[in-house]
Amino acid sequence: MSVDPYMRGRMSDAKSYAAPFNLGEVMHGGAVGEVVASNTNGFAPGDTVLHQLGWREYATLGAKDARKVDAAGVSPSIYLGVLGMTGLTAYVGLLDIAGLKDGDIVFVSGAAGAVGSVAGQIAKLKGHTVIGSAGSPEKVEHLTAELGFDAAFDYHDGPVHKLLRAAAPDGIDVYFDNVGGDHLEAALRSLRLFGRTAVCGSISTYNATELPPGPRNFGNLVVAKRLTIRGFLVMDHFHRFRAFATEVGGWVASGELKFRETVAEGGIEAAPQAFIDMLNGANTGKMVVRLT
Repeated sequence: MSVDPYMRGRMSDAKSYAAPFNLGEVMHGGAVGEVVASNTNGFAPGDTVLHQLGWREYATLGAKDARKVDAAGVSPSIYLGVLGMTGLTAYVGLLDIAGLKDGDIVFVSGAAGAVGSVAGQIAKLKGHTVIGSAGSPEKVEHLTAELGFDAAFDYHDGPVHKLLRAAAPDGIDVYFDNVGGDHLEAALRSLRLFGRTAVCGSISTYNATELPPGPRNFGNLVVAKRLTIRGFLVMDHFHRFRAFATEVGGWVASGELKFRETVAEGGIEAAPQAFIDMLNGANTGKMVVRLT
C-alpha cells in the first residue's frame, strides 16, 4: 500500500478539494494486491488488482473500483509509483501544466522523492537540462550519478536561492514544485521571462501550525517576468493515462527511466511510521508498505 504526502492534508478539517479523513475510520489510498475471492466476471482468485481502499489488509469492493494489472516479472508496487498516479502526476505536471518545450531548463524540488525523481527523468529523456534539490548528500549523488540530472544540491547547504543560482546561473524556464516555501521563492528569482511553474505540492508547509508567509518576491517578479504559476490535481487528468502508460512504460521497460522504492516492512502496523518518515524525507523514490 502507498503512503503519500496528500494524505496529510486530509488529516485536517480545513476546506479542501477532498473531504477529510474521519477519526475512527480506515484511511483510503492506493493499494495493490491479490484477489482471494470473486463473484464477478473478469476477476478471478490470483489476479493482481489496484484499488484505492488503502490502509487495510483485506478489502471488499466492486468490479468498477478495481483495475487488473500485469504483475508478471515485476513488483506489483510499481503500479503505485512510477507506472501509477505518481508517474502520471510527474508526466502531466511537466507536459500539460508546465507546457515543457524545446530548450527549457527545468528545476525540480524534492527531486529524490516519488514524483520528483520521475519528473526530472522525463525532462532529461526529452532532452532538457535538469536541476534538482534533495535533502542529503546521498540523495544528491543519486540524482546526478544514477538518474542523470545535470546538477543537484542539498538544500541544507545554504539559502536555496543561492544554491539554485549556482546550479543554474543562466536561470530556469520551468519549476516543478513539490516543496513550496523557500524553494518557491528561490525559483521565482531564477525563472526567466515567461517562465512556468507547475505546483504539485508544498510539503514544507504541511505540518505548519500557522500559515507560513507567502513568497516575499511574489508580486513584483510574477508581473515583471510574466510568469505562469498553475496548481493541478492528477485526478483531473486521468484521460492522459493511456499516453502516459505507453511512453513512460516504454522507458521503464527499456531501463531508460530508473526508479527506487523505499519499502517499510512489518505489515499494516508499520504504516503510521512509514507515513511520518515519508513526510520527513526518509524515503528515496516511492514509499510503500508491504502488507504480507
